[in-house]
Amino acid sequence: MTGFRGIQDKRVLVTAGASGIGRAIAELFVEGGAQVMVCDVDPTALDDIHQAHPSIHAELADVASEADVARLFETMTDRLGGIDVLVNNAGISGPMTWLEDMSLADWRRCIEVNLDGSFLCLRDALPLMKNQKAGCVINISSSAGVMGYPMRTPYASAKWAIVGLTKSLAMEVGRFGVRVNAIAPGSVEGDRMERVIEAEARALGHTEDHVRANYLRMNSMRTFVSGREIADTALFLASDAASKLTGQIISVDGHTETLAVPEA
Repeated sequence: MTGFRGIQDKRVLVTAGASGIGRAIAELFVEGGAQVMVCDVDPTALDDIHQAHPSIHAELADVASEADVARLFETMTDRLGGIDVLVNNAGISGPMTWLEDMSLADWRRCIEVNLDGSFLCLRDALPLMKNQKAGCVINISSSAGVMGYPMRTPYASAKWAIVGLTKSLAMEVGRFGVRVNAIAPGSVEGDRMERVIEAEARALGHTEDHVRANYLRMNSMRTFVSGREIADTALFLASDAASKLTGQIISVDGHTETLAVPEA
């Protein structure tokens, strides 16, 4: 059980919360006594998290869809009566290729999910938070959002934009008692990271072991981050212990030293 104050009964929405980092965040908030809703595009994952945690409200929604987001917040308001914490976690890896070989459709889809999805959720959440003079937004950026990421330009571009979004929004809503921060994870262990490694190995003609070793060498601690470690930081940011913390980008990455340009 968490020792952080101010989590009990908080109404929390975690986007892409049925698996990976999002699920770790949702489960930790439930452990802390919060009321949690997750959305996801994967109905199987949604069913799994609801079966494991019946108190979690699980909704099928694509955050890149304006209609889906509007319906999601209607449901959130109906079931939980509002929102105290928004965790903008939804994102996709995007294409793994050189920019000149990238299709506009692949570029746009990555931006839509990673950036537009956060905008749409914020647009519906902020009036509720401002009206109650309290709220906490946690945006999930990436080490790619402060370092860059070759062969993943739309992903890195969106994650850099999340940093600008976080900083700017903190200035807009601070006087209403709403805090906005971002977490910048490094390489997070799990299925998604394994898919990234597989795609990079295939694109560059390397073995997956070679690519994995390169990722491990990129941070000072020579290790991947766990979803629980990201969740711990999210819980802290939503707690009373972080009551004056806003406009910050917190890296949880073992200290990324470099993201070297891959060699074909």
